Amino acid sequence: MAKVKSKWVCQSCGYETAGYLGKCPECGTWGSFTEELQGSNSQKIALIDDGIKPSLISDITVGKEIRVSTNISEFDRILGGGLVQGSIVLIAGDPGIGKSTILLQTSGELSKQGKKVLYVTAEESSGQLKLRADRLGVNGETLYIYPQTNLENIKAQIEEISPEFVIIDSIQAIYTQSITSSSGSVSQIRECCNILMQIAKTKNITILVIGHVTKDGNIAGPKVLEHMVDTVISFEGDKYKSYRMLRSMKNRFGNTSEVGIFEMGSKGLIEVKNPNELFLNERSQESIPGSAIIVTNEGTRPLLVEVQALVGTTPYPSPRRVANGVDFSRLLQILAVLEKRVGLNLSKQDVYINVMGGIEVDEPSADLGIALAIATCARDVVVDSQTVIIGEIGLSGEIHPVNNIDKRLNEAAASGFKKAIIPYSNRNIKNDKIITVPVKRLIDAISACISPQ
Repeated sequence: MAKVKSKWVCQSCGYETAGYLGKCPECGTWGSFTEELQGSNSQKIALIDDGIKPSLISDITVGKEIRVSTNISEFDRILGGGLVQGSIVLIAGDPGIGKSTILLQTSGELSKQGKKVLYVTAEESSGQLKLRADRLGVNGETLYIYPQTNLENIKAQIEEISPEFVIIDSIQAIYTQSITSSSGSVSQIRECCNILMQIAKTKNITILVIGHVTKDGNIAGPKVLEHMVDTVISFEGDKYKSYRMLRSMKNRFGNTSEVGIFEMGSKGLIEVKNPNELFLNERSQESIPGSAIIVTNEGTRPLLVEVQALVGTTPYPSPRRVANGVDFSRLLQILAVLEKRVGLNLSKQDVYINVMGGIEVDEPSADLGIALAIATCARDVVVDSQTVIIGEIGLSGEIHPVNNIDKRLNEAAASGFKKAIIPYSNRNIKNDKIITVPVKRLIDAISACISPQ
């Protein structure tokens, strides 16, 4: 009887070793190794002729129906115009954020178009999924529900039904018999995704896969999972608010960093077609010190959000710096510029920054708005309520140009704003709908935007 060989695999990064290790030398995670049996490598690999030959790129034709709309415009936006036939899409997010809801609603919309959809639920029974479908108003004559965790059985049903779309809910719950480890392990996730990718490419079936996330917010499983799929979409949101945000992290068929915004209600996810109105509705009607409106880009979409600052004398030996919605190191840099270049003494002041609506602002064009919110709160003056702030701050206090300035100005004008503080280098942009005030330095921007309280 042949001796069964085993290996130890890190469940965080997929690193393999012959024996157990307490700490992974690759990713540094403690206690992440699990034992897996190795299959026999004695079988010879035979050449398989699948009939596919190389083709000149000029001879390849793309049909008009290669993209299929989901009838959910916000979802289509982040997909680049719709689902591409033969692609595999990964959607990941926190528990309860709405991953299954958006795909069940998408399945219903595709079924209304006469598309055959196979929804594989590995975490719920058919009856449980039917209850949620009735609540969401999802129904369809071409929508099949299949509660199954075995990938071989799923593959057999795909062969029998021949669907155009397959939903896998979720990749961590299914397993293949060719791997001896339990479902959710690195080896299982990698092998199952590889098989699904082969099905998608060879049979021209679009597959949408739900993925779990770790406590750090990263997609659970090996990093190769994100490399194998065509599109990676992150489902984000604040559990204390009803807003949900779909963000495209990777897209081989469209722009990355695109964002779709939804509101979670009793009837499921409702798309928000005018997010600026939604975010600005939360804004106080009265101008208060420490409030500024910035225009940030999320993909190709300009978003107007309110940045609030609170500055006060600290009772502690070391002042507190709290950033919610902005990068903490960026906040420290802006505070340093305010102290050195503007003369604003904040060494004994607590500074709190918050971006309203649960939005995460990453791009540098928000620098000027953050700085003005801090400066106006510290000096107890207000920013003109009809003014938007756009600009990146350098270490010497200069204002650097930003991209897509014309789209930002058009969006601000459409939302009813009358004036925009912009970088001096973007002064050649002409817009008849809004007054632009170019500024070279931070001190000039402070003088241009404030109004007496």
